[in-house]
Amino acid sequence: MRNILIVGAGQAGLQLALSLRAEGYQVTLMSARTPDEIRNGWVMSTQAMFDMALGTERAYGLNHWETETPPINGLRVALSAPPGQLALEITAPLEKTAQSTDQRIKMARWLEDAQERGVDVVYNAVTTQDLDAITRLGRYDLTVVAAGKGDLVAMFDRDPSRSPYTEPQRGLAVAYVHGLEPDPQWPVPHVGFHAVPGLGELFVIPGLTHSGPCDILFWEAIPGGPLDRWAGNTGRMAPGQHLALTLELIREYLPWVHERAANVQLTDAKATLHGRYTPTVRRPVAHLPGGGTVLGLADVVIANDPITGQGSNTAAKAADHYLKAILARGDQPFDEQWMTGTFESFWTAHGQAVTGWTNAMLQPLPPHVQQLLGAASQNEQIARRFAAGFVDPNDFLNWFVDPEKAAAYLAEAGGPA
Repeated sequence: MRNILIVGAGQAGLQLALSLRAEGYQVTLMSARTPDEIRNGWVMSTQAMFDMALGTERAYGLNHWETETPPINGLRVALSAPPGQLALEITAPLEKTAQSTDQRIKMARWLEDAQERGVDVVYNAVTTQDLDAITRLGRYDLTVVAAGKGDLVAMFDRDPSRSPYTEPQRGLAVAYVHGLEPDPQWPVPHVGFHAVPGLGELFVIPGLTHSGPCDILFWEAIPGGPLDRWAGNTGRMAPGQHLALTLELIREYLPWVHERAANVQLTDAKATLHGRYTPTVRRPVAHLPGGGTVLGLADVVIANDPITGQGSNTAAKAADHYLKAILARGDQPFDEQWMTGTFESFWTAHGQAVTGWTNAMLQPLPPHVQQLLGAASQNEQIARRFAAGFVDPNDFLNWFVDPEKAAAYLAEAGGPA
């Protein structure tokens, strides 16, 4: 059976390793951290995952937290104009629930699963020089790089035709908390999307962490604006200070959320994260000095801003897509043409739609989107279709991102109802 090396132990790398192993492949997985180091480390993401992506995990028995993680029943969008005054609300139910499981729990358990299921797990940080030496040995039929941060990403060239931005579009700040009261307008667990036009957004996401159900408070701040208060902190801000700043901004700009936050406290001592990065699409194949070629996966090649909550979803879909392409290849070589074709077919199936939609949401909302959201606030059919787009962003191409298609859909849906 063919032998595959995967470098990187996040959502995509671990999912691909475990699913390939289940299909009988020999798999070596290289992780920079052990399960205990991940489990006891800092939070890594917000990872709200919708049903289509969750289905790729369920297919291989990776959904260990299905009954523990709070079900996310939909999205509630609130727009403020001017800041501090509620202007528009949309309740958008999902047909099937979503979930957000702390990646510290998930990746640690998946690494342990990998060892138990026969994946050869190597705990070692990998540099470009290391990877070059490994590929020179000729031991592996295919090498996949799924480490979306650090030295290895630089091997993959930026694709300017698919990367409209050259600098970060948001400052990102995450805090996992206990004690947030339910939204009185819709008490069931849901993602709250609170937009402060021209300044940024706050997401409130129900999740599961070490200490049980929690909420994730996630600010996206437009760089240089009044919400961008983490910008000068090149290191990690003290967790207590981070939470205090998070709540201060909520009090000032989103008082209806602050009313629920009187008893909020961090879930643990490593429950915060802040930073920023430039949304980038990279070319899928990297060439090593010794002549080897490696295939990029997930965030390595498609790193979108998290404003649409699609990072983990895209990673899961990418792992599933690559799995199917590897299985279909049989005994044929995993040459550069196959690598490029595999990525391009994923781009067509999933990457293009989610990237275009996400990049558009980073800009001021155009008139047709404002009109759609206004109609969704009064028409449940439109609101449900909006929520469904988070499950499969391809549908947004049919009605949301194009003004003419939006107008035709509104005429068909009848506008407010």
